[in-house]
This record gives sequence, C-alpha cells and structure tokens, in this order.
Amino acid sequence: MKHEKITIRSINFTSKEVVYYLSNMKRCFLFLLLGLLTIEANSQPDSFWHVLAQVNFKIEKDKNGYETEVPVFSNYLKTFQGKKIKLKGYVIPLDEVGPSGKFMLSALPFNLCYFCGAAGPETVVEVSTNDKVKFSSKPVLMEGILMLNATDPNKHIYVLQKAQLLEP
Repeated sequence: MKHEKITIRSINFTSKEVVYYLSNMKRCFLFLLLGLLTIEANSQPDSFWHVLAQVNFKIEKDKNGYETEVPVFSNYLKTFQGKKIKLKGYVIPLDEVGPSGKFMLSALPFNLCYFCGAAGPETVVEVSTNDKVKFSSKPVLMEGILMLNATDPNKHIYVLQKAQLLEP
C-alpha cells in the first residue's frame, strides 16, 4: 500500500502519519475533556450558600390540619443530598453557655441572621459535630454530610451531619 505525501507548512507527512497524529490528538482532547467534566461534576461552588438558596416553599396542611411551609428543593440542590460539602458561616449557638457540638451555621453574622428576622431559612444550616465549637463573631469553615429535610418539622431544612471544624 502506497501512502501519498502531504505537505503542511513545508513539512512532509505521509497519509498514515497524518491519520496517526490526528487520532492521537482526538484521544488527548477527549481525555482532557473527560478530566475537566469529572472535576466540574465533583466540585462544589466556592460559596455553597448560593446553592442552598435554590429552594422554594409551598403551603401544605400537616396531619393536624395546620398550614405549614414545605421546602421544594431544586434538582441541582438535590444532587448534593448525602454528599460531603464545605460551608463557611457564622456560629449561632443553641446552648446558652460554652462550646457546643450542636449549633446553627448562618450565612450572615449573628445580628443579621434568620432568627433575628433579617433572612430566610435557606441562610442557616443545623450542624451536628463531635467538635466543641465556640461562638465567635468571625466565620468558621465546616465540612460535613448535607441532608435535605422536607419531612421532619423538628429539624431544620438543611442539616450538616458528621461535621468537622476545618477553620476556626
């Protein structure tokens, strides 16, 4: 089989060499594209609070006939259910004194938080950790398993389980 000569910018190639180079370039491109897609699929946004804001509420009646707001999570937000996330926010203590392993983490400082009436429920996360986290006016970085709650009225709509303090 005779391979014809191809000239590209005064460099001579055989048709077999051109096919070989093009197929390798295609493989490299596909490998690079697959790598980038994998990184994008496994990464979380820089500020996860924007993702938590992707919730709406609908009014339903509970088993006793009282109207209650039920969260309706976006499809994108649902992809993080049961996954490890990092979240930076402000500690809102649930206990009156001392460090605690159960507290609320707020996107906003204490004086602007949900409990003061300045924000919505999507701006706070219930945190459960073995670490004893002290109240501070500075934000902390937590990592844990995100649980979305649309059924238990005794829990918040977002719960961060098995959380660890990464940055005090």
